[in-house]
Amino acid sequence: MGSLDFLLAALSPLNLLLALGGVVAGTVIGALPGLTATMAVAVLVPFTFTMAPAAALIALGAIYTGAIYGGAYAAILLNTPGTPSSIATTFDGYPMARKGDGDLALTLACLSSVVGGLIGAGFLLVLAPPMATVALKFGPVEYFWLGLFGLTLIASLGEGSTIKGLIGGGLGLLLSMVGVAEVGGDIRFVGDFKALLGGVDVVSALIGLYCIPVLIDLVATPVAHLEAGKQVASFRLGEALGILRRSRVNLLRSSIIGTVVGILPGAGGSIASLVAYSETKRGSARREHFGKGEPDGVIATESANNATVGGGFIPTLVLGIPGTPPDAIILGALLVQGIRTGPTLFTEQAPIVYTFIWGLILATLIMLPVGLLIGRFAFRSIVAIPKAVLVPGVALLTVLGSFAVHNNIHEVQQMVLLGVAAWGVGRLGFSASPIVLGLILGTIAERGFVQGHLIGGARGSILAEFFARPISMAIIFFIVLGLFWPWWAARRIRLAGERNV
Repeated sequence: MGSLDFLLAALSPLNLLLALGGVVAGTVIGALPGLTATMAVAVLVPFTFTMAPAAALIALGAIYTGAIYGGAYAAILLNTPGTPSSIATTFDGYPMARKGDGDLALTLACLSSVVGGLIGAGFLLVLAPPMATVALKFGPVEYFWLGLFGLTLIASLGEGSTIKGLIGGGLGLLLSMVGVAEVGGDIRFVGDFKALLGGVDVVSALIGLYCIPVLIDLVATPVAHLEAGKQVASFRLGEALGILRRSRVNLLRSSIIGTVVGILPGAGGSIASLVAYSETKRGSARREHFGKGEPDGVIATESANNATVGGGFIPTLVLGIPGTPPDAIILGALLVQGIRTGPTLFTEQAPIVYTFIWGLILATLIMLPVGLLIGRFAFRSIVAIPKAVLVPGVALLTVLGSFAVHNNIHEVQQMVLLGVAAWGVGRLGFSASPIVLGLILGTIAERGFVQGHLIGGARGSILAEFFARPISMAIIFFIVLGLFWPWWAARRIRLAGERNV
């Protein structure tokens, strides 16, 4: 069979219906705060066990890509990330909605998600085997440096104060160390609270840090949650396409960042979107507008997190190593279907894998009309909902979302306490984003450091283990560049201003 035959197989009525249903279901689930893409795939995966392998994969891939995009709705309209991948979308998406440009932000998110998803799927189709070998070269030390590189982004997430951003990142790192250490089993910062032995749950912390402060502010302020302007301009498709044309470099760069980060096992869309957002802000001539409703911020985050879908499938299918948490669930579904992943998958079971890849591309294209339609009605509906209904509804979703992850009431308590604390420190000018970044990356960096230290000690040179590996040196270079670039850019602007005086 050739590529055309695989495409025609993906275009069968059943596969198209599964792609459409998966995108709609994933988008709706992803839009609800706390119900992550991982949960969307996990809940619906049992329905695929009776399907043919290619059809099951298409359905799961469509649910996954729809859920990643669906998180943008709550991020833009409620300032509450629907999924962890949408953390960075709140930075500029919600300010756009506050200014009456929520419909434009949703259209930009949809178009960017489609482009990012297509680029990620394109890499999966063309470069899966060679790119998967790159992921194998990442050991514990590389993940340690990658975690540190992510932490350098804190400087650009402090919303005006680098010092406060670094303090927030430090708080996130402390939260990541609560509970039993992953390497060594030491018990830290637990006290008499046995419920903290498992650590601070990332999803519960995410919901609390972002949702609870918004709910408190909604209750405390009499003004409307969103302003629709004098007219809601439907899709604003022409305006959005014009912005995308001007930002095509940002769109392409962010999509490639998302694909590459997706290939790295365990990284996922939250890290990809944060890296893409920071790189876009760092290289933009309008960096002072970021965080105030800059369309480039929405474009960067949404293209990056959807590109991780295709990127994450590369190590999953070629190496049997899940690139993202939803990939781990899909890998389990593959095993139930009797499909063995590995380098031979693309030769011995080519009809299944290539039909799935084309189905994933079709599901991404289907996301365009589905996303635009849902976005149009979502914006008008959220604007029209009075606070007396909106606040209790979102509060209920935060409780359900934090409880449903592990069916643990203690995680609901964590969510509420962290949310109230986030509201308090937010009044002092501290942003939740550095705290979340420190919490997510702290575990990755700590695990990589401890494992790298043990390996280096066994080999007789800890310094060589950390500083003599080519990939590590490349990441260290970008860490140094990330730390000094804001200073250099600000100095260049200051000198240019002095010359013009």
